[in-house]
Amino acid sequence: MNENKNRATFQSRLGFILVSAGCAIGLGNVWKFPYICGQNGGGAFLFLYLICLVLLGLPILICEFAIGRGSNRSLSQAFNRLEKPGSRYHCTKYTSIAGNYLLMMFYTMVTGWMLYYAFKYATGSLDASSTAATAEAFKDMQASPWLMLIFSAIVIILCIGVCALGLQNGIEKVTKFMMILLMALMVVLAVNSIRLKGASEGLKFFLVPDFDVFKEKGFTSVLFAAMTQAFFTLSIGIGTMEIFGSYLKKDHTLVGESVNVIVLDTAVAVVAGLIIIPACFAYGIEPDSGPSLLFITLPNVFHHMASSRLWGIFFFIFMSFAALSTVIAVFENIITMSVELWDWSRKKSLIVNLVMILVLTMPAVFGFNLLKNIQPMGAGSTIMDLEDFLVSSNLLPLGSLVGVLFCVRKNGWGWENFIKEANTGKGKHIPDGLRSYMAYVVPALICFIYLKGYYDTFSNRSLPVLIGWMCFAVILLMLIFWAAFSKSKKIWKILLTNRKFGYIINLA
Repeated sequence: MNENKNRATFQSRLGFILVSAGCAIGLGNVWKFPYICGQNGGGAFLFLYLICLVLLGLPILICEFAIGRGSNRSLSQAFNRLEKPGSRYHCTKYTSIAGNYLLMMFYTMVTGWMLYYAFKYATGSLDASSTAATAEAFKDMQASPWLMLIFSAIVIILCIGVCALGLQNGIEKVTKFMMILLMALMVVLAVNSIRLKGASEGLKFFLVPDFDVFKEKGFTSVLFAAMTQAFFTLSIGIGTMEIFGSYLKKDHTLVGESVNVIVLDTAVAVVAGLIIIPACFAYGIEPDSGPSLLFITLPNVFHHMASSRLWGIFFFIFMSFAALSTVIAVFENIITMSVELWDWSRKKSLIVNLVMILVLTMPAVFGFNLLKNIQPMGAGSTIMDLEDFLVSSNLLPLGSLVGVLFCVRKNGWGWENFIKEANTGKGKHIPDGLRSYMAYVVPALICFIYLKGYYDTFSNRSLPVLIGWMCFAVILLMLIFWAAFSKSKKIWKILLTNRKFGYIINLA
C-alpha cells in the first residue's frame, strides 16, 4: 500500500494527456500517414481511419491505461499483480521489455536524422535545389557512421536527462513545452501550405471523401490500410502507454482520457496531411513513403517556397519534437521497468540504460555503412528493417492481443475488474454490453492485422519462404492463446513434455 502512495503522479490532467499523446504522436503521424492517406484515396481513407480508431484503437488504449492504473506498475510487474493464480500472462513481460529496447535501437537514430536536418537548415548547408541533390545529401549522411552516432548520442543523452529530472519536473514539463510548440509550428506550416497556389486541389483530395476510390482500390484494401494505420498510430502493445496509466489519478474514467489522447493524436496526423499534401499538389510532386518523403521530397518542395530555409527549419524542429516526445516516453518505460524488475535505484537505471541504448543503437547505424552487406530481410534491406519488423509486425500486435485478452479473460484480470477500473471517476463509462465485442471482435481484428502484415511482408518472396514465415506467425499466435485460455500450470507441463510440440518450436 505504501508503494502505491509513494508512486509519482501527473501534476495535472493536461500533463497526462499531452505526455500520452506525445508518446502516440511520432514519426508515423507525419512520415507515414500523409502517404498512406494519399495512396488510398485521401478523404475516403480518412473517413474509414476515424471509424477504425474508435472501433479498434480506443478499446486497446483503454485496456493499456486500465492495466497501468490498476496495478500502479509498468508491464514488468503489472500482470504479476493483477493476474489470477496459475496464470501465465506475466511471462509476456519479457517481450514487452525487449520491444522497448528494440524500438529505441533504431528510433533514436532516426530522431537523430531529424535533429541533423534541422541543424543543416539552420546553418544553410543543405543543397535542396533538386531531388538529386537532396538524395545525395541523405545518402552522404547515411554513409557516415560517426555523424549518425553523434546525433543519436545527442538524442539519447537529452532524453535520459529529461527522465532524470523526474515525472513532473522533467517529463511532464518538457513534453508540455514541446507539444505546445509542436502544435504552434504545425499551424504555421499548415497555413503556409494551404495558401500556396494550386493547394486547393490537394485540400479537396485530402478532406473531401470520394468513395469511387473503393471501386478503383478495392474497399477491403482501403479498409485494411485504415485499420492498420489506426492500430499502429497509438504506440500500443509494448507498455509505452501503460506506464503513464500507472501514473494516473482516479479522478476521471479511462474512456474520456483515452478519447482525449486519440483526438490529439489524430489532429496532429490530419494537420501533418494539411502541411504535406497541399504542398506536394502545389508543385506537382508525388508524396513518397518512408525516408524519401521527409529527406528527399519535402526539402525539394521547401526549396520552391519563399523563405525556404525558414520553412525547412520549422519543419524539422517540428519533426524533432514529434520524435523526441516518443523517445522520452519509451525511455521512461524502460527506466521504470528496470527499477521494478531488477530492484535497481532510479539513478542506476538511468546510467545503465544510457550506456546500453548507446551501444544498442550501433547495429542500426552501422547497417547503412560498415555493415551494409548484412541484409537480413532480403536484398536491399538493412538491420533497421529487421528491428522495425520485429517491433511493428510482431511485438506491437501480439502485445496488444495479450493486453485485451488479459482484461476480458477470467484467468487474467477479468472483465469485472477491468471495467471497474476503467469506469472509476467522472466521465463516460464502458457499457457492459461491449464485453462480447472486446472479448471476440477486437482480438480477431488484431489477429487479422498481424497475419496480413506477415503476408504483405513475405508475399513477394518464394512460396516456401512465405509458408515458413506464415507458419511461424501462427505458432506465435497459438502460444498466446494457449496462455490466455489455460487455467493452470498443467497445460504448460503437457506442452513442455510433448515431443511433437518441441519439434515444431525447434523448426520455428
